[in-house]
Amino acid sequence: MLATCLRALPDEGCGLLMGTLGGEVMEVVPSPNVAASAKVYEIDPKVLLRTYRRADDEGLDVIGVFHSHTHSRAYPSPTDVAQAPDPSWHYVLVSFATSPADVRSYSIVGGEVREEEVRLKSVTVSLPDD
Repeated sequence: MLATCLRALPDEGCGLLMGTLGGEVMEVVPSPNVAASAKVYEIDPKVLLRTYRRADDEGLDVIGVFHSHTHSRAYPSPTDVAQAPDPSWHYVLVSFATSPADVRSYSIVGGEVREEEVRLKSVTVSLPDD
């Protein structure tokens, strides 16, 4: 996640999280930020489709999304809350407003934001095909 977000600077970086419904991330899937913006992100639709297909083939689920905030804290913005597509997803934010970067995860249900515990372990990173 950090490498994807760093490479995207000065824009926000983003990607998807594949894993188990229990919240264990098995794979981080980077995506280009097709919004090409330092204030908003948009997952590439091709990456989204490919990731859902892979997750289905591998018996996993798409369980969330990550993106960076280039100059603000690791907390969902009003735009992030309004665009949260799935109440079961985990919304991971990487903030470069502090050093070292701050990584936090949230659930967003009905506009209500709740922070989740983050436990780090090594995960597999998929590089985009194109």
